[in-house]
Amino acid sequence: MSPPTHHPHASGHMAARIATQLLGLLWVLNPGAPPSQGAITVEPPDTGEALVNPGIGWTLHYYSNLIGNYGSKLAPSDTLDDWPGLSTIYLRVPWSFLEPEEGEFNWSLFDTPAQRWIAKGKRIAIRVSCCESWLRHATPKWVQDAGAKGVEFEFGKGPKAGGPLWEPDYLDPVFLNKLENFLAAMARRYDGNPDVAFIDVGSFGMWGEGHTGFGCRLSEEQTLAVVKRHIDLHVKRFPRTLLCISDDVAGSSKPGAHLPATDYALSKGVTLRDDSILVQPPPRSWYHAELAQAFWPTLPVILEHEHYGPSKNKKAWDPDLLVRSIEDYHASYMSIHWWPREMLAENRDAVARINRRIGYRIQLRRVALPSEIRLGEPFEIETRWANGGVAPCYGGGFLALTLKDEKGGIVSVNVDEGFDVKGLQPGPHDKAPVANQISRFVVAHRFDDPRGRFTPNARPGTFDAFISVGRRDGTPSIALPHAGNDGQRRYAIGRIRLSE
Repeated sequence: MSPPTHHPHASGHMAARIATQLLGLLWVLNPGAPPSQGAITVEPPDTGEALVNPGIGWTLHYYSNLIGNYGSKLAPSDTLDDWPGLSTIYLRVPWSFLEPEEGEFNWSLFDTPAQRWIAKGKRIAIRVSCCESWLRHATPKWVQDAGAKGVEFEFGKGPKAGGPLWEPDYLDPVFLNKLENFLAAMARRYDGNPDVAFIDVGSFGMWGEGHTGFGCRLSEEQTLAVVKRHIDLHVKRFPRTLLCISDDVAGSSKPGAHLPATDYALSKGVTLRDDSILVQPPPRSWYHAELAQAFWPTLPVILEHEHYGPSKNKKAWDPDLLVRSIEDYHASYMSIHWWPREMLAENRDAVARINRRIGYRIQLRRVALPSEIRLGEPFEIETRWANGGVAPCYGGGFLALTLKDEKGGIVSVNVDEGFDVKGLQPGPHDKAPVANQISRFVVAHRFDDPRGRFTPNARPGTFDAFISVGRRDGTPSIALPHAGNDGQRRYAIGRIRLSE
């Protein structure tokens, strides 16, 4: 027996109508400040739900260096829809897996999983490494055969002639030439791609994290030279994509609010990721929250916790500390670094708490507008807004008022370009600053015909009113934590009559 037919837009519109009635009841029961005569006033509560929004969320390790780990074991049809707030699929592999022969690329390794989640409105993130603890030729062997210099080593013991692993000289001209050719090819596919959330500068150090003490053992001065050269390569090839770099390039446990390597990254618009969360037991649960303070006001900070299983085994895992790391770093992304459903089952409360704070959380605290509007005449709506997250909404978004008829057809869209949620500053939990906005709109501007008659582009009637946040053209892009979603990120606030 076939399942019943489902019409998402129709059901979304019905839900919005019901929510409109509920919101009207909410005002009757809890009006707050008395509205003016003939006004609609709504104070929608935060539902507490997880939101999937641009530039924030959980990042699933689909590949964790090894391509047999974690997300890659999910069935092709399984897109982990049950993980609340999952926004990004993280693809981290050695260079040799993507370019096994010079100029011959295995992009299917990325594109196959990417398409599964892109179809669900999610994005991908990428790291390509050149040195691994388990693979001799993370950098393709043909690069070494072309004359690139490097060092053989044994993991944990350092350089050793005939050792099982090989690490390139990261400033060797042959290596850099081949690497830049690879980055140029990758950029043709992924730079400026709207489905790519961020790309790591992961082309040096162990696991792409910048550790150089396992093999070539660079000095601090040498490491800084490598950091600058590789940042410059990535900035050159990926000018339209958010880039990030591991905090370990500045010293995995070196304290300080400003360190030369990360200061250089910041100067180039490259943000910070910290791969050390809950690697060590307390009090060494992380090292660089102080370092993150220079980044988060303008760039999204990315966090990665230790593999969940080993973290538990080392007595380093603490769900409360995981939540606290989001607060301390003002983080916009957090990893899922394990078999995802096992981790979710054992940390549901922490996941929910993080979802209410990670990145930005744009809240409509209050809206007041006339219950009747005359066609062609200006009117005002008053809104109050807050950011309930820990970080700014870096991409921003503009307030829009949309009117729909009883069939869900759009009658009018009005955007206030003078109000950008990018300016909403985060604050402590339940203490975010509130911004007031007065927006002035006109439904159906007057276009007088030659006979002097007003010809409106809208008809009189009673319509459902929705608030949204998104692009300048009125396209919604940011989910809000409120009831009444029409299925397209517009939120019902009441019914308005348009009159002659």
